[in-house]
Amino acid sequence: MTSPTRLSVAMTDQTDLALRAHLLRDDEQEDICLATYKPSTGKTRTTGLLRTVVLPHDGEREVHGNASFTGDYVLRAATQAAANGEGIAILHSHPHGGGWQRMSTFDTDAEQSYAYLAHAITGLPLLGLTLAGDDLTWSARAWNPDGTVLWCENTRVLGRNLRVAWNDDLRPRPAVQDTQSRTVSAWGDDTQADLARLRVLVVGPGSVGLDIAQRLAATGIEHVAVMDFDDVEIPNLDRLIGATRDDAEQHRSKTEVAVRLMRQAATAQHPDMTEHDLSICELAGQQAALDYDVIFSCVDRPWPRAVLNALAYTDLIPVIDGGIGIDAFNDGTGMRNATWRTHVLRPGRPCMLCTSQLDPADIMIDKDGLLDDPTYIAGAGTHLHTQRQNVAALAASVSASQLSQFISLTVAPSDEGETGPVRFSLTTGELDHPPYTSKAQCPWEAAVAVGDERLNLTGPHPAAEQARAARAARAAAAAPEPTAPASPAPGLLRRAVRLAARLLRRHP
Repeated sequence: MTSPTRLSVAMTDQTDLALRAHLLRDDEQEDICLATYKPSTGKTRTTGLLRTVVLPHDGEREVHGNASFTGDYVLRAATQAAANGEGIAILHSHPHGGGWQRMSTFDTDAEQSYAYLAHAITGLPLLGLTLAGDDLTWSARAWNPDGTVLWCENTRVLGRNLRVAWNDDLRPRPAVQDTQSRTVSAWGDDTQADLARLRVLVVGPGSVGLDIAQRLAATGIEHVAVMDFDDVEIPNLDRLIGATRDDAEQHRSKTEVAVRLMRQAATAQHPDMTEHDLSICELAGQQAALDYDVIFSCVDRPWPRAVLNALAYTDLIPVIDGGIGIDAFNDGTGMRNATWRTHVLRPGRPCMLCTSQLDPADIMIDKDGLLDDPTYIAGAGTHLHTQRQNVAALAASVSASQLSQFISLTVAPSDEGETGPVRFSLTTGELDHPPYTSKAQCPWEAAVAVGDERLNLTGPHPAAEQARAARAARAAAAAPEPTAPASPAPGLLRRAVRLAARLLRRHP
């Protein structure tokens, strides 16, 4: 966690429950404990991912209204953390507090006094967290070794719902707009304020992702971003609602078109719509994705889906994934069925490998570029054929289902949260919840909250590099030729020389 623009802290709901069980006492006194964390470093945000709760041993802390703790306790936790490449956090409770908590002089002195020691042992900043007992809100900060403090912009607890607490000083509560009245009437001003401040990334603004991006902007979310490297092409126009023939003829990127449409749909007072001309498979794309609170996966290739699948567990960023399969008769005479499914990837839910949505062998084939080789595909078996069928009327069902998962996760109607994977069959009209479970040896469930120590699945992505190079070449070819400055007329030049000579005689 070094010199970031923004800071955050995240934890699973299981870690949150373990901390609450210790910090919220029946006698309503303050309490304290320590925990370890791993850093997750994005392009503009660094997140501390809480890992292990380190409870005090006898004699290491006292409860007397304000809780206090010993240096031996900090030393024990820091030594344990350093052995695992982790930092430490000091956590305490304000039993009757609500909302984002500030610090008393006592709290400040207690954390500040251990900032240097924690950094010297672990090599990472000391984190401080406060739990407000009335509404279970976490507030957080990081301490530099010199004792100066950096406040986090939010804290995130990820389980069946995503609970985000906001630092209003760094992320001010947005004003409700008259364009949002019907939206806000569904869940109230407070929920809208929390929802609007989320940073949401849509990877793959195609037939599904472009619709999702526009609807997020219309809902009032201030910061929505899209990531892709492809151009709009003529065959895309039956699915990219809002893209035009001119976009295709001018070879505009999908992200450029998406940002234009999002800005048209936005209802926030200060919308910030961003495009990332990257592949999520590139290291720069992955780093940019780590800046977001929620990610929509709207891609259909194994490699990018594998990268997104991993981040949901290793970096505690929920990924809302979805897709559609259209079963057409081989002779082109009709459609047998269509099936779409959506799910939220997060700790506690099975990953895409556990649900057989991803085959590790296909990931490597895609990474090696073989899915772009017709010769290889023709001889590799039908399971590797990329389905090209897509129908705009049906793609809307996928985007609707993913957006429903998003609302269930973030708004949590009736406090239920997201409902797990769902699957719909067009021919039978049946919506079911497949009984997927995580496999015992799932590598991603074993890598929860490892952050920067994640297995690196990224690498050079030639298709993305070629697409960017082609756009740059077209832009250079279309740029007007620079014109040389016009030479002065001979008469003007002679008069200028005579004037300069007179001035030199008067002022030698």
